[in-house]
Amino acid sequence: MDYSNRVNIDQPKWDQSQYIGRAKHFFNTTNPLNIFATPEQLDRAKEIVTKYRSGQSLPDGTSMDDVWTAKHLYDSAFHPDTGEKMFVLGRMSAQVPCNMMINAGMMTFYKTNMGVIFWQWINQSFNALVNYTNRSGDSEISVNEVGMSYLLATTGALVTALTLNKQVKNAPPLIGRLVPFTAVAAANCINIPFMRRKELTDGVPVVDANNNRIGLSKVAAKEGIAQVVFSRVMMAVPPLVIPPIIMNTLEKRGIFARYPKLPGPMNLVLCGFILTFATPMCCAIFSQRAAIPLSRLEDSLQEAAKKLDPNTTTAYYNKGL
Repeated sequence: MDYSNRVNIDQPKWDQSQYIGRAKHFFNTTNPLNIFATPEQLDRAKEIVTKYRSGQSLPDGTSMDDVWTAKHLYDSAFHPDTGEKMFVLGRMSAQVPCNMMINAGMMTFYKTNMGVIFWQWINQSFNALVNYTNRSGDSEISVNEVGMSYLLATTGALVTALTLNKQVKNAPPLIGRLVPFTAVAAANCINIPFMRRKELTDGVPVVDANNNRIGLSKVAAKEGIAQVVFSRVMMAVPPLVIPPIIMNTLEKRGIFARYPKLPGPMNLVLCGFILTFATPMCCAIFSQRAAIPLSRLEDSLQEAAKKLDPNTTTAYYNKGL
């Protein structure tokens, strides 16, 4: 293929300063069809990406579109730092099918304590698996940290769900159906800050527009973590709020009295359809390379940035997912 106009495939294909560009990027990254790729297809994608990065020749007829297709498949299965193939259930492409089953279970069996305990435990176990699988290449997140985060998030979700279930027994049915969402939101508010507490104490790297390192900022860390928590909570709204409203309406009309086995499969279908769109669209709410006005950073960082370039007004950092 023609290498005269090389493209940096380590940068997203679409403009990440625009929401639509970020959404397109995450639609490809979280595409659930990628989970069905065979080991041979994944290895082939890795070979194409590796050869293109190093400038090696690719087979005749290989187009730039073929390279991008391979890159998106590669990103869905291989760790970005280590290049190792990730455990299948921890991949971004497994988010939709796994969360589809978990969310459906939480909403179908929300009335009994055993149902609440089991599905909240499954949900937090899956979250811990995803967090550990996608940890940084230099193992900044240890097994102990993941375990403690898992324990705290699971406890928070269970306490929230079981407590609210008791309090809403005499409330309208729809209120009870929304308890799983509240529990998941509470767990995210506990889990994410704890997993990234090192960033809160030490700061995250911030750079200028030319990627010159300025230093570590606790202010940027707090902002980035807050954005991630908000995105995760918003990601839970469509699958855990819209189906309960639909299910409550159908229940009032007597549909489930006539078809008592319908709620489970219907929750599953609704969650699957909604998550296919909600997951990438909510991941795209904030830019991965977040911008922050220099004036909001620590005084020492403002001074360091001005030494690098007196005209610097904005700093950048990786907010995480």
